[in-house]
Amino acid sequence: MRPLVIDTNIALDLLVFRDASTVALQQALAEGRLRWIATSSMRGEFERVLGYAPIAARLALLGATAQQMLGAFDRHACLVDAAPRAPLDCSDPDDQGFIDLAVQHACILLSKDAAVLALRPRLAALQVTAGPVLPLSSYSLSQR
Repeated sequence: MRPLVIDTNIALDLLVFRDASTVALQQALAEGRLRWIATSSMRGEFERVLGYAPIAARLALLGATAQQMLGAFDRHACLVDAAPRAPLDCSDPDDQGFIDLAVQHACILLSKDAAVLALRPRLAALQVTAGPVLPLSSYSLSQR
């Protein structure tokens, strides 16, 4: 089962907004082909963002609560220890922990943050596949 790191915006797309771009991700997680890894600080950020007005409004439309979404995060994500600092710096310090974890595990990093995407070539050199959606056929999801 290949590990992957999911940033907060993609986690919101997956769990709250149920965005069509996350269908392949939902399926891969449900089938156990991917293992979402996160740290306690990533969970804390997700919890904090659930309280933002636009997110709270979306939850109200869904008839869901922030606690339910946090429970969904807990069901899908496997908490691991924070990673040591990666040998590259992100211009957005809020994204550094996601990069550090992805580099430590040489895995997929799902993010649509411009600062992360700008690092794609350097991340690829560190065996991290970064992008806003799962890569299609460039590799087998069952590897690693």
